[in-house]
Amino acid sequence: MSEITKVLLVDDQQLVRTGFRMILSVLDDVEVVGEASDGAQAIDQVASLCPDVVLMDVQMPGVDGITATRQIADRTKVVILTTFDRDDYLFDALNAGAVGFLLKNAGPELLIDAVRQVAAGNGLLSPEVTTRVIAQMHAGAISQPTASTESPIGLPVDLTERETDVLQALARGLNNAEIAAELVVGESTVKTHVSNLLAKLGLRDRVQAVAWAYQHHLMD
Repeated sequence: MSEITKVLLVDDQQLVRTGFRMILSVLDDVEVVGEASDGAQAIDQVASLCPDVVLMDVQMPGVDGITATRQIADRTKVVILTTFDRDDYLFDALNAGAVGFLLKNAGPELLIDAVRQVAAGNGLLSPEVTTRVIAQMHAGAISQPTASTESPIGLPVDLTERETDVLQALARGLNNAEIAAELVVGESTVKTHVSNLLAKLGLRDRVQAVAWAYQHHLMD
């Protein structure tokens, strides 16, 4: 039996939360464990319910979704779901620690895929915003730590060849299963490489890893 992914729904509109719950309730591997109508409630619910994934709105009364994400991103994985296709929301969310960003007009299949991908340790961006993220990387729109020790070509000295392969695959948008198939290794091995390279580069998540790869010219 597959592991159950616990999801917390955060939106100030009950109708929206009900819609998301209905979509996710048919899945055997996902359980909606709670709901919150603002960021303050979300912070409390994360502490008490320990969800694996939080689906977070941005504009809410009181504590907004970006502020709440900043406070819980070290304890759970946050996917921002918003009606507004705005760059400030996008980059503020990524800087706050969100690992996913979707527009609410996305289909049910994309919502389900987002929950599963993020729970598996992958990042996920709405197709509408992916190219904008890449375009803004060199402009510094996404905050990124830099490695303390670098080789003459700008790569950390202790990044192995296989870790570099995995990093390039991440930057191409591949998930763990796709990387495993391409490199002919197990998914657990890929997860280990991802964890190691994030630690070595001093990066928070896969989104920052993608930005780092472009900034250090690993990608064309």
